[in-house]
Amino acid sequence: MMSRRDLNGGILGVGLAGAAQGGDGRMVRSGEATLHYRVVGRGAPVIFLPSLGRGAEDFGQLAAAVSKAGFRAICPQPRGIGESRGPMQALRLDDLAKDVLAVLDDVSAEPAIVVGHAFGNRVARRLASLHPSRVRAVILLAAGGRVRMAPEIEPIFLQCFDLSLPDEVRMKAVGKAFFAPGNDASPWRDGWWPDAARAQLHASEQTPVELWWRAGGRPILVIQGREDILAPPANARILKEELGAQVSVIEAPNAGHAMLPEQPQLIADTVITYAKSLG
Repeated sequence: MMSRRDLNGGILGVGLAGAAQGGDGRMVRSGEATLHYRVVGRGAPVIFLPSLGRGAEDFGQLAAAVSKAGFRAICPQPRGIGESRGPMQALRLDDLAKDVLAVLDDVSAEPAIVVGHAFGNRVARRLASLHPSRVRAVILLAAGGRVRMAPEIEPIFLQCFDLSLPDEVRMKAVGKAFFAPGNDASPWRDGWWPDAARAQLHASEQTPVELWWRAGGRPILVIQGREDILAPPANARILKEELGAQVSVIEAPNAGHAMLPEQPQLIADTVITYAKSLG
């Protein structure tokens, strides 16, 4: 059975079109890394951090909706994805948070709303913990950390990143692990970056949950798929119980871990409404 350390290397397309591929493309240095990002729209900054081993294209629809609502959508590619380059060995969440900070500093001195999807929620919360003055609030899509996936799900999850598998086998795993039962998994056929996923898993494993769980005391909105088996909804409920008024939770019906292609309108409406409520 493939382990987390044996994620099959390679790239399988980028796929989704949208705001993350349009807008104003820029490059910025972050230590030894060089990050590629795009900016769409004007207004208060909202930055989007994607799921494990996936790129900014996943946020195409959401970034477009947010920019049309009067915000500046910032879509960085994590190092190891697309044109973003940098050391990939022995990473910690601090390194990835530093990358996001470099992008923010290149765009605006104004505190940003940070939207983190799945793995991106860990980077978002670590950024807020290290640099709370640069974060207006965090919005977490599929927020894990305390309650892990069931042991029998992990090998299915790992199959999603194994590009050597026949397409029908891998896509069955993608549907099972990332999507609510009956939902179409084909929007996530492409866009997988296994080498980046391996480095990100290491970064997460090397950074204790306690260092990022509270997001530096910044306001938190969690949009949680009710059918998420990778980051079970109990994580959001625990976060709310522990942090009280700091946290708001919206549970999305008929949505798993992928969320964005499953409930695009609900997520866009919720993110925009919350962002506007912050003033």
